[in-house]
Amino acid sequence: MAEQPRNGASRRTCLKVIAAAAGGAAAGVGGAVVVGRLGRAPEGPWRLLTPDEARLADAIAEQIVPADRDPGAREAGVVHYIDRQLDGPLARFAAPFRAGLRLLQQTCQARHGKPFEALGWPEQTRLLEELERNKAPKEIWTDASARDFFNLCRDLTMQGFYGSPRHGGNRNYASFKMMGLEYPRLIGQNRY
Repeated sequence: MAEQPRNGASRRTCLKVIAAAAGGAAAGVGGAVVVGRLGRAPEGPWRLLTPDEARLADAIAEQIVPADRDPGAREAGVVHYIDRQLDGPLARFAAPFRAGLRLLQQTCQARHGKPFEALGWPEQTRLLEELERNKAPKEIWTDASARDFFNLCRDLTMQGFYGSPRHGGNRNYASFKMMGLEYPRLIGQNRY
């Protein structure tokens, strides 16, 4: 028979306390690494994008996959996919994406005196068509290709809309429902 501890604390209780303390210390170090890597603690729901960048990316994505009788990119949470992936596995595209957002806003301000999100649907469409054809103002788009930026926006939007919700987009399986597909069986690990 096992001997009862003299001070009331069992060996099992001591091990639980030690494990909890070690886990808390590791989480504290991990949190410091994340804040150090980003240079700032993320605000709100965004990992990488600022709230203004997220609003702009959301408006672009909604233009690419607009809502009709089915949800569009906004309802599917595509901007959350974009933010999560640009802060993770697709980090190499973060700088060109953010630079393109800045140049697009500069173009809107120069032409219309207001941000992209404040433009009407037809003006937004025309502007994105110009980017797609690489017809953006050369005096603003000096160091970046408007076409490459549009293609990146389109690719990220499609991935976020049609991909698995576990990657941040396709909220409530919006695209799967739209196509009449069964929910997929998730096999494997969620690595993000």
